[in-house]
Amino acid sequence: MADGRTSNSNSNSSSNKPEWLEQYDVIGKIGEGTYGLVFLAKIKLNRSKSIAIKKFKQSKDGDGVSPTAIREIMLLREISHDNVVKLANVHINHADMSLYLAFDYAEHDLYEIIRHHRDKVNQQISPYTIKSLLWQLLNGLNYLHSNWIIHRDLKPSNILVMGEGEEQGVVKIADFGLARIYQAPLKPLSDNGVVVTIWYRAPELLLGSKHYTSAVDMWAVGCIFAELLMLKPLFQGQEVKGTPNPFQLDQLDKIFKVLGHPTPEKWPMLVNLPHWQSDLQHIQGHKYDNTGLHTVVPVLPKTSAYDLLSRMLEYESDVLFM
Repeated sequence: MADGRTSNSNSNSSSNKPEWLEQYDVIGKIGEGTYGLVFLAKIKLNRSKSIAIKKFKQSKDGDGVSPTAIREIMLLREISHDNVVKLANVHINHADMSLYLAFDYAEHDLYEIIRHHRDKVNQQISPYTIKSLLWQLLNGLNYLHSNWIIHRDLKPSNILVMGEGEEQGVVKIADFGLARIYQAPLKPLSDNGVVVTIWYRAPELLLGSKHYTSAVDMWAVGCIFAELLMLKPLFQGQEVKGTPNPFQLDQLDKIFKVLGHPTPEKWPMLVNLPHWQSDLQHIQGHKYDNTGLHTVVPVLPKTSAYDLLSRMLEYESDVLFM
């Protein structure tokens, strides 16, 4: 299969199936999200090779391919790294103008690994495994940030782990639908509303920042690191919905109860954040004692793991810039 190849095809009249689909044996649906559906398939000429086929929903106005899909294709065709998911093929079905992306199939993701250890075997993930997973995740993220790409939606379900073949155990960062190229000087990056699933959303985003850097990804990795240790989300707030970017008081409350209340003295950019100004009374109306990460995360203070986690979850974003 050509790397990143695009296939344009009309439906096959005899089977009412797109011609490009004839090269696959589709086994069944394995996932579903706001973007569309994911199917597991085998390549007919190489039955040992499994492929994940991602079918995108049409754009909201029903006019062609969604901007999210186009953005993901453009980015994935330009990047290549062992710890970033590989785009194998792009297929377009002109009969209904649907778009399909084919990726090397990964049997696992961090969400499933965490759930397995919590609900099925009832035991912690080994420190060696966590170290390997985290190192590979940071390795892939460093590549993205070195190429001025912010992922903007890092969470356990978007971190895949290969489960077959030569790449068994290799971590792959996936789902680039919200990813963006950023540059200096910083420009607003809020054109599509809220980014990052709420439990992994950095405080500056929760407070309405439109100018942000790779620090938002590093915060998300810190949350994922803690979840690998705890087997549950570190900051599990109740999401407010209904408006494009509502004030997420409960999520901030969960963060402040662990890390303490930020102050303009320690975090000067606070005074410029929209939600800090408009909801000042709600934020400062609560009393927060800095309980510290060591009281909720099973890792000892003054260890390298604790130091790394603490640095990832700093309020001052400049510390996190890669």
